[in-house]
Amino acid sequence: MEQINKFWQVVVDVWEQGLWGIDIGRIIVALLIFFIFLFLRQLLARFIINRLKAIAGKTKFAFDDEIVEALQKPFTFIPVILGFFFATEFLFYHGTLGIIPDQTAEAIKTITGKTESLESLVDKILRSLVVYVIFWSMVRLVQPLSFLFKQLEEAFSVTMVEWMLKGIRVCLVLLGAATILQLWDIQVLPLLAGMGVVSVAVALGAQDLFKNLISGLLIIGEHRFNPGDWIKVDNEVEGTVEAIGFRSTLVRRFDKAPVYVPNAKLSDNSVINFTAMTHRRIYWMITVQYCTTIEQLRKIRDSIEEFILGSDDFAKPPEVPTFVRIDSFNDSSIDIMVYCFTKTTVWGEWLAIKEKLAYRIKEIVEGAGAGFAFPSQSIYIETVPSEMAERFLPPSKE
Repeated sequence: MEQINKFWQVVVDVWEQGLWGIDIGRIIVALLIFFIFLFLRQLLARFIINRLKAIAGKTKFAFDDEIVEALQKPFTFIPVILGFFFATEFLFYHGTLGIIPDQTAEAIKTITGKTESLESLVDKILRSLVVYVIFWSMVRLVQPLSFLFKQLEEAFSVTMVEWMLKGIRVCLVLLGAATILQLWDIQVLPLLAGMGVVSVAVALGAQDLFKNLISGLLIIGEHRFNPGDWIKVDNEVEGTVEAIGFRSTLVRRFDKAPVYVPNAKLSDNSVINFTAMTHRRIYWMITVQYCTTIEQLRKIRDSIEEFILGSDDFAKPPEVPTFVRIDSFNDSSIDIMVYCFTKTTVWGEWLAIKEKLAYRIKEIVEGAGAGFAFPSQSIYIETVPSEMAERFLPPSKE
């Protein structure tokens, strides 16, 4: 009987001492409280979000609905913080947080590196979670509130405003991290000063990264191109710009393959921005036969010029230069230069206008009684050698 009492005393002692001197029963109940809030997290968050959506839905503005949508995920973390708070409140209810067992103090010293009260440790964890949710919500609110920066798009470009929004998000993340570090008595300024040497080493190894970053700023500042523009970089890529990032620019080729071009190459090389064209050019050489008479040449030239100047598809002088001239006597043709510009810059519409012009030129050339020339060579024999080999003739069958 004495041994059973002794064993029971050991069980009671273990139960009361528990983990780091805390009652195991109290730990179990605290965990149950935390898991109940964790289980009800989606329900509580859904209730709050639905109430906010109902309020935002009654207004005529759209940005408040976007704000509620952005805050949905941070709100789902609030029950976790509440569960942690109530669980720790019950765990140490009627307890002495400032006076803790030696084993608990040693455990805290192992985790934090210094001796402090359990109350202080729990308070720091709780405050860190609150700071995390606050700054998480602020980062997610940047996009719904981006309409406040719309007026800046007139002075800057759309891409520059997007970079500013990204910079605000990064600043909020850094500020939140600094706040949490400060809660744990970690001084940020000495930490940054200590990282100075590391930063120099990183900067030396990341020269290309900073070069591309500066090149991206120059591209945006010079308004070389914007997302949606059709550009061409010799020996690099031709396609539509989709996004201008900090390091590279995403260009979608016409075969729909994405190409990530470093900003430094776009900044150092010549870039043709076809979207910035005011007109699209047609530059042809119409080749006609040498047997074409002067009257036919004049008729062909005048008819082509009359068609271009009379069509609404083409821009007119002096807005753009327009030439239809007899240009040169080539090896096997007389060349007529056609140089004009269409009003549209849309590629499909430009192709249709080119096709219409090609049909008309063929009608004009054939209507004038002339023909198109093609590369050919003529051999002229002035004299025939006097002595030639006899030609072999097979005998007749007669």
